[in-house]
Order: sequence, then structure tokens, then C-alpha cells
Amino acid sequence: MSTLLSCENVHVNYGPVRALTGASFTLDTGRICGLIGMNGSGKSTLFKAIMGVVPMHAGSITLDGQPVGGNHGSRGKNAHHHRAGLVSYVPQSEEIDWTFPISVREVVSMGRYRNLGITRRLRAADRAAVDEALARVELTDLADRQIGALSGGQRKRAFVARAIAQGAQLLLLDEPFAGVDKRSEAMLIQVIEQLRDEGATVLVSTHDLASLRQFADEALLLRGDILMHDTPEKVLAPENLVRAFGMEVDAGAPTAASSATTSGTTTISSAEGKN
Repeated sequence: MSTLLSCENVHVNYGPVRALTGASFTLDTGRICGLIGMNGSGKSTLFKAIMGVVPMHAGSITLDGQPVGGNHGSRGKNAHHHRAGLVSYVPQSEEIDWTFPISVREVVSMGRYRNLGITRRLRAADRAAVDEALARVELTDLADRQIGALSGGQRKRAFVARAIAQGAQLLLLDEPFAGVDKRSEAMLIQVIEQLRDEGATVLVSTHDLASLRQFADEALLLRGDILMHDTPEKVLAPENLVRAFGMEVDAGAPTAASSATTSGTTTISSAEGKN
């Protein structure tokens, strides 16, 4: 295995608020890593820093050996690797404007945009990739529905299908199991495992610590910086969860949000991380 993602001493501030305070870790290819921490611990900020869409005040992030656009001192406005299709982001549900007039197929087709010419028209190979991605998450029959008409689990599956169609090497999944039914959760886990076996790297944030044990190869404990990076069994030890959550947490059950945060919604297209 080779290192795909490397974060070194990453600091991100929102005005006076310090969101990330020196996060450092590496991820190898073909691994599933769980990202654990209470709300407000910096999980979503870490994802955005990896995509290069928030500036770092210190530190560096490299993907496949190349710096991302948001590195400290970088003048790049957008993340080169996101434009190149190396990384795909599946956002939290509350970040999306589900009334946006776009079909499931069109959402998944966004994963092919980097391959299109100036006409922005899908070619036969692009349509085949979209069809295959829809089939893998069992949304073929719902492909022409408006995205907001789907259930919570189906919506998450649609965005995972977009990542599959893109052929991303790094998938960033922000709370993919929140508000989904058991069938969709099981399907998402199965697809994540398949992508790992095909060589993709997956970083997934979740409060569902019980299911994390089922599929993750490793886990990160985050509270501004990385408190621990090890196997799920070691990271989920009670004494480590107390450090991360500030209270005792049952590692066999989903955790409660202990520090609420707020965020605005975005359109479907801006959720790709191109802003």
C-alpha cells in the first residue's frame, strides 16, 4: 500500500474560532477510516480542508503526493485534485437544498463532468458509468425522480453513486448513516467495502460507533487535533471516548450530539465542493 492522503499540522480558523488545531495523520490506499468526534470537533472542516475549499492558517495537505489548493500559503482558489476527480465528497443532508430542480440521474451525472468537453454533453461511456453507478446503489428505477422526492437513505445512496461514477480514489463521507433506514445503511456499508476492495480510500465520519466496528479498518479520534489513530477496537476504548466527548460514551450505540453546530444549505451543484 502507498500513502494517498497526508495531513501535517493542519490549522483552520473561522475568525476567532479555532476549528482545527494541528491535525496530522496519513491514510493509505485501499483503506476505510472512521472519523469520530462530537459535533463541533472539526470533522466537516477537515473534509473541506482536504478538498481545498477552506484556507489553512498553518500546515499542509497532500493527495497522491501533490498539495491541495487550500494549503497554507497556496494561492489556488479551488482544489486541483477535486477538479481532477481524485476526491469526491458526500455531504451531510442538511447542507443540501433538496428542492433544487434536478433528477437523481443528473446528480449522479455530475460525477462525469470532469470528463466532458465544452459542450458538457455525456458521451456513451459517461452514460454507461452513470447507469452502472445507479445500479450499484439500486436506484435505477428512481433515476428520473427529483432528488428531494427520495427518502433519506436513497438520497445518500445517490451521492455515493455520484462518487462511483466519478471514479474517485478518495471518498469523504460526512455522516452517511444519519437519518437512513437499516436497509440503506447496510447497502452503503456494502458499497463502501466494495470500493475499498477495488482500491479506493474512504474517510467516513459517523456517530454510529457500533456499525463502525463492522466495516472500518482504522479510526481517527478528532477534537480539534487528532487524539488517536489506530484500529477501531483501540480507538473506541472507553477512556479514549471520554477524551473525545468529555463524558462516558457507549461504544455499542450511536452517540448523541453533545455540541450542536449550525450551517446553511447549499445547492446540489455547490455541494460538489467547487466553490
